[in-house]
Amino acid sequence: MNAPDGAAASGWITTPITAAFVRGALELEPTERGLLPHRLPARARAQCPDRQLHLAESQPSGVRLVLRTRATTIELDTLPTKIGFRGAPRRPDGTYDLLVDGRAAGRASAPGGDVLTLDPGTGSAEPRPGSVVTVRFTDLPDRAKDVEIWLPHNEITRLVALRTDAPVEPAPSVDRRVWLHHGSSISQGSNAASPSTTWPALAASLGGVELVNLGLSGSALLDPFTARVLRDTPADLISLKLGINVVGGDVMRLRAFTAAVHGFLDTVRDGHPTTPLLVVSPIYCPIHEDTPGPGDFDVAALRAGTLRFRATGDPTERAAGKLTLNVVRDELARIVAQRAADDPHLHYLDGRDLYGESDFAELPLPDALHPDAAAHRRIGERFAALAFGPDGPFAERG
Repeated sequence: MNAPDGAAASGWITTPITAAFVRGALELEPTERGLLPHRLPARARAQCPDRQLHLAESQPSGVRLVLRTRATTIELDTLPTKIGFRGAPRRPDGTYDLLVDGRAAGRASAPGGDVLTLDPGTGSAEPRPGSVVTVRFTDLPDRAKDVEIWLPHNEITRLVALRTDAPVEPAPSVDRRVWLHHGSSISQGSNAASPSTTWPALAASLGGVELVNLGLSGSALLDPFTARVLRDTPADLISLKLGINVVGGDVMRLRAFTAAVHGFLDTVRDGHPTTPLLVVSPIYCPIHEDTPGPGDFDVAALRAGTLRFRATGDPTERAAGKLTLNVVRDELARIVAQRAADDPHLHYLDGRDLYGESDFAELPLPDALHPDAAAHRRIGERFAALAFGPDGPFAERG
């Protein structure tokens, strides 16, 4: 992109993007086409070849550039990868949110970039290369300020170059507690309006904490490598929103689920023995409340150009250990109650307290699985009140 009107190209300052400017990522991978933020480190990624996991962890939900500057114009060159489904409507371009001194100050998108089209019927993936795109924010206040650029929560984003019309430096670290959260696509932000308005981002803002979001679309499956990442990541507060992917993926039955939850918690506790740890069960989702997985695309809806999901399991198989959301909630509550007898810092939150049946009646899930922007805001506000409120497990104690 050309320099702004009235500004000479020589007036631009290009600043190398380094880890000092990036928050919310656990690793930055240099590539030939830019710096790629990861939310799982290489060792964890190497232990699972699943494409869904690799796509999810490289979508930078909760990742933001944070800098201090007097700049009135900021340009960020990025190479996005848009992910779509064959037969479904094209997804909107990912959103970049600008915050100035903690307040929303702008929003932009990056049309173009690479495209990856997935075929739900065959499992194939068709890549189409694109070019670098410039995201631009102008008319910023001419004073020293802290600027955050939140990267799209649903779009792989390579960081190519940062240009400003005044010098920048990494924003000083803030004296805020770090909240490490793990969950499914709902935690990653599916159907949220923008990256700073996913429910975890909203809850973090209301709770006054620094967010590290390990919401992994389709991949909150109690994987041991994810537990080890949580174990090894510094945090003052930890929450685990578990269940929907296990049910939707039909990956285990009750016997295995119980042992896997205990093992996951054991591993997290190895690195965080007394950190407040909140286990959150699934929000209300009618298709899976009493019907097991696997979940699948609604083919009829897809043919009509609409993306919707459905449950394909047989409710009668619950007796044989098949998991539903109600089964999962009961078992998570039982496990936490059992362990809390020896672990006073372990807590449980029923996901229906965040979004329940009455909420579904008012704000239905548009694709039968993920909350919309208004529901994300409601979930974030309720989580902030229940977790960070004065009686919550994440309340600041004197």
